[in-house]
Amino acid sequence: MTHPSVHARANPDKIAYQMAGTGKAITYRQLDELSNQGAHLFRALGLKAGDHIALLMENRLAFMEICWAAQRSGLYYTAISRYLTQDEISYIVKDCGAKVFITSPTCAGQVSALASGAPDGPQLFMVDEPIAGFRSWDQEAIVQPVSPIADEVAGYDMLYSSGTTGRPKGVKKKFGNQPIDWPNPFMLVLCADMCRMGDNTIYLSPAPLYHAAPLRFNMTAIILGGTSIIMEHFDAEGFLELLEKHKATHAQLVPTMFVRMLKLPEEVRKRYDVSSLKGAIHAAAPCPVDVKAGMIDWWGPILIEYYAGSEGNGVTVCTSQQWLDHRGSVGRAVVGKVKIVGEDDRELPPGEIGMVYFADGAEFSYHNDPEKTKGAHNAKGWSTLGDVGYLDADGFLHLTDRKSYMIISGGVNIYPQETEDVLITHPEVADVAVFGVPNEEMGEEVKAVVQPHDMARAGKALETELIAFCRKHLSPIKCPRSIDFEAELPRTPTGKLVKRHLRDRYWPKTKAGSS
Repeated sequence: MTHPSVHARANPDKIAYQMAGTGKAITYRQLDELSNQGAHLFRALGLKAGDHIALLMENRLAFMEICWAAQRSGLYYTAISRYLTQDEISYIVKDCGAKVFITSPTCAGQVSALASGAPDGPQLFMVDEPIAGFRSWDQEAIVQPVSPIADEVAGYDMLYSSGTTGRPKGVKKKFGNQPIDWPNPFMLVLCADMCRMGDNTIYLSPAPLYHAAPLRFNMTAIILGGTSIIMEHFDAEGFLELLEKHKATHAQLVPTMFVRMLKLPEEVRKRYDVSSLKGAIHAAAPCPVDVKAGMIDWWGPILIEYYAGSEGNGVTVCTSQQWLDHRGSVGRAVVGKVKIVGEDDRELPPGEIGMVYFADGAEFSYHNDPEKTKGAHNAKGWSTLGDVGYLDADGFLHLTDRKSYMIISGGVNIYPQETEDVLITHPEVADVAVFGVPNEEMGEEVKAVVQPHDMARAGKALETELIAFCRKHLSPIKCPRSIDFEAELPRTPTGKLVKRHLRDRYWPKTKAGSS
């Protein structure tokens, strides 16, 4: 691996990043100069290696420029979701210890609470035209030198969980005092070795940049000398149009994007040439078997799935061919070793379901939360992301669900992902969430909330049809006893279902708040 500063010398006029909608772009030379100016500004503001910044903005070129400025000046950089509330944003900015906070006018309404002038608060900046209480990032950066700072050292992202089951947690990597071109072993294996990404790569990025995978893939594409096309927001047909227009070679997606593209009319899907695509990497959420099979039929055996978290404690990877031989698997470990652990903390043999742990992986901690860090590790020092699954006879990992989503009905463990994977294949279902609700006799019963393609169809007839459809494919105990309908389910922009927002409506506060 290398660094964009190296490519800036070899190919200064090559486009590094381009926005899909506006067409605005920056070359490698411009990226190098802008990130150098940002690094000088950080030093001028008093930040040294190991300090922290936070940024909150929509997908735009400045986002990547600032991240590269932080990376080459040894700073931890926390990208925050634009979809959080003011309180959640303020919590993350304070929790991560940001000394500088940078945002955009688009997010102005969400950050007014930060402009209170608290003496221990960060220095506040805004790109474009700043509002009251914020300094101009553009004006202060543009007067800085375009040459590198004297004390370049590698910085790292420190990202927060999406908070699907509680308060977001920051995952902090130990500061290594490494050179700016220090490689990320997992990204090197996945992108360069498995996906064959390199200087001829055209990477199409459809997801919000604040999330771990889009941010890291957009940085890796440039480390390898490619060009990244960044979508302002995902649109199913728009993605296909851009894929053909730019002859994109690689993309990183999430399963909900696959679902939306597969449910486009067939004549729309056939309208676009997708033959340039050599690698479609996906993760972030389990992919229903029928959905993935449909994508492989359409795009060919170019899908590569991985299972990992921001924690970086372990990684599994599965090629399309491996998946076809082990349907439903998320692959074998390439970082760390997968261990399946039972309730008594003993390691389970292949075929038995338990908590998924990684042994011999990278160390991590949750920032300012030693109890959560401790809870993610067992007595052997193995760590978990909170998922449940099993290993097959060949050592391939199959996920069944998150432990916090498991339903216990009459003493039987039910994993709602299996039910969701069936219901999402029904032609009238756009999205679905399955979880447990109180049942006086059984403890819990299976409940589904469905987002139909047509809300006018929501009602008893569709409920009956969907329950019958589910019973054709699954044991009755795994099928919902009742179905409610919503116009839209609460998902993060990266595709993660915030199930607690639905489940909490059906549980007393003491139960709902416990997971």
